[in-house]
Order: sequence, then C-alpha cells, then structure tokens
Amino acid sequence: MERRDWSLEALNQLQYIDSLDDSDLKAKSISSWVSKYLMENSSIEDFQLDLPLLKRLEELLFKNIAFMKTYQSNMKKELDDFKKIKKFLQ
Repeated sequence: MERRDWSLEALNQLQYIDSLDDSDLKAKSISSWVSKYLMENSSIEDFQLDLPLLKRLEELLFKNIAFMKTYQSNMKKELDDFKKIKKFLQ
C-alpha cells in the first residue's frame, strides 16, 4: 500500500507539473521530480499503478521529455544570442 501511495503521489505531482505555464518553473519542477522519483534508489519499475494510470504516467513522462528537449534547445539559442551580443559590445 505504501508503494502505491508513493506512486499515486508521483503521478499527481507530475500532472500538476504538466499544468504549469511558466516554462522555467516547469523545467525546474520536472528536474526535481526526476531526481525524487527516478534517480534516488528508485526506477520506473517501482511504480505500482493500474494499467490506465501507468499509461497516463508514461504519456506525461514522454510529453515532459519532449518539453525538456525543446526547453534545452531554446536555452541554447538564447545563450548563443547573448554571446553574440556580448562579443558585439566588446
């Protein structure tokens, strides 16, 4: 039961993170979620959810992976733009 509660908590938190509009906050929250639920002595196999909830978790994970890839790309572009501006001003 404890593992199921942990799994439901993780799913609920990921659903909340998915609803965030602020991309910086969302990226930080995803990173924090992964550290808490997938990195520290746990793995995807530790989730004890019914099939529909497990599929929802999978959907959110892939959606947030895609978001993080886009976010990383945007941050890299912004960093490159700042470097160009800095070089121009020197």
